Amino acid sequence: MPEKPPRRHLSLAAREALTCYLFLLPWGIGFLIFVLGPIVASLVLSFMRYDVVTAPRFLGLSNFRELFSTDYRFGMSMGNTAYYVAFYVPLHLIVALGLALLLNQKVRGMPVYRTLFYIPSIVPIVASSILWVWILQPEWGMINSLLAVFGVKGPLWLSSLTWSKPSMIMMALWGSGSAMIICLAGLQGVPQHLYEAAEIDGANRWQRFAHITLPMLSPTLFFMLILGVIGSFQVFTTAYVMTGGGPAESTLFYMLYLYRRAFVFLNMGYAAAMAWILFVIVLALTLVQFRLANRWVYYEAEQR
Repeated sequence: MPEKPPRRHLSLAAREALTCYLFLLPWGIGFLIFVLGPIVASLVLSFMRYDVVTAPRFLGLSNFRELFSTDYRFGMSMGNTAYYVAFYVPLHLIVALGLALLLNQKVRGMPVYRTLFYIPSIVPIVASSILWVWILQPEWGMINSLLAVFGVKGPLWLSSLTWSKPSMIMMALWGSGSAMIICLAGLQGVPQHLYEAAEIDGANRWQRFAHITLPMLSPTLFFMLILGVIGSFQVFTTAYVMTGGGPAESTLFYMLYLYRRAFVFLNMGYAAAMAWILFVIVLALTLVQFRLANRWVYYEAEQR
């Protein structure tokens, strides 16, 4: 009888690679169906008129043309969002860094203080929004009642054109606990021998902060800056719950207007066009920040 040819066995590396691909297959299928698929569909819909009820109808660049030419709320919502980003992001970094510096001290009961400052960041955003509606109530709210004790008449806060966006920013800064933890981790990663050497050389506290702490913490601050800008452009829930875009659309942020176009007016194609414009803006700002990072971000490993 003729001998059977020997069976070929996969090598260990090939079996490991096959096992890896099999484990990745469910994630890959989910990514294609639930992430990449909707992204491509939104790009296609941005060139169409689609109201969910009727079939999509191709319009070309009409949605984008209407956004930039006749829709004044597009510019208004983008302006409101730009205001929020311009003030919230730097204040967010300053508050987070300041709290981290305070909570990096070696005093008794520090874990308790860290927990108290971190708790607001884990409160659900809807619950926080409702709480701050009560706090900022013009007549009997906590802040205006406290100001009245000192004879100061508090503003209308959320009902004021002047104070509505600052109120949103103040409420968002209340939840800076997550960023504080990131800064605190970065501070504790700064080598202590650098401070000791600077102190021996006669550097005071401010000089040690400016020439050691900030440079060593710059990668952490850069990371927070990127996430802060991206997250700030997507502000939605607080405005939706607290003001609904008012008063006089002073808190009509971009994502809130996009939501109205999509789920109130059922103009899905128009909303998809808005989403892609926001994507391009955020992508451009992120690339600019990465381009400028070499001027102020210090990476210790690159200096060796």
